[in-house]
Amino acid sequence: MTIATNLEQKIKDLEKANRILQKKLQRSEADRINLEENNHKKESLLKQVIKEFKTTQLQLVHNEKMSSLGQLVAGVAHEINNPVNFIHGNIFHAREYILDLLRLVKTYEQTYSDISPEIKDLGEEIDLEFIHQDLPKLINSMQIGAERIREIVNSLRTFSRLDEAEVKAVDIHEGIDSTLMILQNRLKAKNEQTQNIEVRKYYGELPKIQCYAGQLNQVFMNIIANAIDALQEMENNKNKQENQLLTISIHTSVLANHRVAIKIIDNGSGIPEEIQKNIFNPFFTTKPVGQGTGLGMSISHQIITEMHDGSLTCSSEIGKGTCFTIEIPVKHGCYSS
Repeated sequence: MTIATNLEQKIKDLEKANRILQKKLQRSEADRINLEENNHKKESLLKQVIKEFKTTQLQLVHNEKMSSLGQLVAGVAHEINNPVNFIHGNIFHAREYILDLLRLVKTYEQTYSDISPEIKDLGEEIDLEFIHQDLPKLINSMQIGAERIREIVNSLRTFSRLDEAEVKAVDIHEGIDSTLMILQNRLKAKNEQTQNIEVRKYYGELPKIQCYAGQLNQVFMNIIANAIDALQEMENNKNKQENQLLTISIHTSVLANHRVAIKIIDNGSGIPEEIQKNIFNPFFTTKPVGQGTGLGMSISHQIITEMHDGSLTCSSEIGKGTCFTIEIPVKHGCYSS
């Protein structure tokens, strides 16, 4: 009886020890799981912090470059503007003086028919008749050239906008036009096998928009430059249909909720759905190494959503093209649903 009792007691002690051990094992397993979860969370947090740090660092570098570029462009535009205004302002008077002198020569020829042989020979040598016809055209072309330079300088000044740190009411059509002027060379055909990209503007009657003008111009630049890239890539890859025109259409309109919309549409090959999902993510790019940082659209999205309380969306259909839609409030800081 004593042996049986002792055995029963030992079994109970073993069972109790086993339960205690199981509880310790359970706690150890729970601690291990918690530790793994914490490590995973810390690892994810660290990756997120590193990613955000890299993004912020590159954005700071990018913004510094844009600021320096803006100051450089504004400085060059200012230096060019003064002599160009001098030339442009004097061409008109020079044209009037030259026309007066040509009229005087013509009147002299008609009044005095008995011209000395020396003057007659000189007139034939310099082809006076051709000068009468060509010199006014030459002056007109110089005037057109000077006006073109003024337009380019004004576009550079509008695009650079050194007051971009402040919110100001601006005509965003001027910002779009200045961007197109700067990109004009990229819109032209590179050779006989390629064609010009046609820009179609459908501007609505917009009020002046309170915005960071320089930052908004940067968004226009990023989206339009990407549209040009898409059209040129389609043409280079021979994906363009026969006789298909390459076009970028820009639509602006006023929305009902005190907001405005800007749509930039190209008729390129379109963007696959899986790429559309990532297009605004930092560092995402489909361009070859060295040709893109993957920050352009990410920064554009940040400028529109965070700085202007707006939205930037992308819709695309393979074989038909892509549309980027910008919506921002007319008055900065005015939230509208």
